[in-house]
Amino acid sequence: MVKFNVVANSPNTKILPAPPSLTRSLMAGFDAITNHLGLILFSVIFDLLLWFGPKFRLLALVEGFFDQLTSLPELNSAEVIDSINFARGFWVEFAGSFNLLFFFRALPVGIPSLMVSRSPVESPIGAPLFYEVNSTGLALGLMIFFVVIGLLAGTVYFSLISQAAVSGEISIVNMARILPWTFVQVLLMSMLTFLLCIATVIPFSCIMSVLLMSGLGFDRFGFILFFIMGGLFLWWMLPLFFTPHGIFINHRVLWDSIRDSIRITRSTLPAPGFLFLIIVVLSEGLKLLWRIPPANSWFALIGVLGHSFVAAGLIAASFVFYKDADQWMSSEPAVSTN
Repeated sequence: MVKFNVVANSPNTKILPAPPSLTRSLMAGFDAITNHLGLILFSVIFDLLLWFGPKFRLLALVEGFFDQLTSLPELNSAEVIDSINFARGFWVEFAGSFNLLFFFRALPVGIPSLMVSRSPVESPIGAPLFYEVNSTGLALGLMIFFVVIGLLAGTVYFSLISQAAVSGEISIVNMARILPWTFVQVLLMSMLTFLLCIATVIPFSCIMSVLLMSGLGFDRFGFILFFIMGGLFLWWMLPLFFTPHGIFINHRVLWDSIRDSIRITRSTLPAPGFLFLIIVVLSEGLKLLWRIPPANSWFALIGVLGHSFVAAGLIAASFVFYKDADQWMSSEPAVSTN
């Protein structure tokens, strides 16, 4: 007769790792950043560049586009001119504060930034230098260049944070050794993310256009439709949330990392959803606090430091959660036979 008993002191007994815990992940993540405080310099330096550095603007390009648009004889009716002027006011105001360096904040693997959301056009040391980009080709080239450099910097940033979160130690040599391979996976992941976003935005834009032209009332149904589409997008993208983690921790290729992310997310629900919600609420909610000092005050530096620490801590917490979830799912039940 065979008996299956779990024996605490038996040499055949395997101690199972604890299931992933949100509280433990958050505490361990912020502890990792506290022990390696230099990691926040990535975000701090990036924000200081956006704050005090030159601004690459598209203001002249936007104004030139609307000047050509209003000069067309086909668009000389009063109603069309009023619509164009309304759109012109919005886009000119946007282009006046937009900086092409914002593309350095690449997604989904990039360096977090507070100043991207603030779009500062002034600083405590006075007005910055403005460089007007007058060519569409030059603007597109700069966008691509800044995105690629941002992804490279983000790859280094995520690699070091993953080391700090998983092993508690940082090895620049090990990071540099696999950096080319990791960067290729990050580039592929960024392209896939862009395609998924396009696949979501195009049908959403078509529905919004039909709603506007049908006269059903955009104010009444627009917000509801936006809320529904946002929920569907989140439900679609959440299983891919841990895709970067498999690349940086387990050194998995993109497609294998996607499968691991889907497997871990589905097996540990609803914890990944709560983790994602905590990251969004803390990062975006605290931005309201960090943005209280005006951009022309040195007190805004407190917000830059605070945001850099919180953002790094939340990223590290997600790596801790992924590591615990991966180990927990890879373990087998502890059983001994007598």
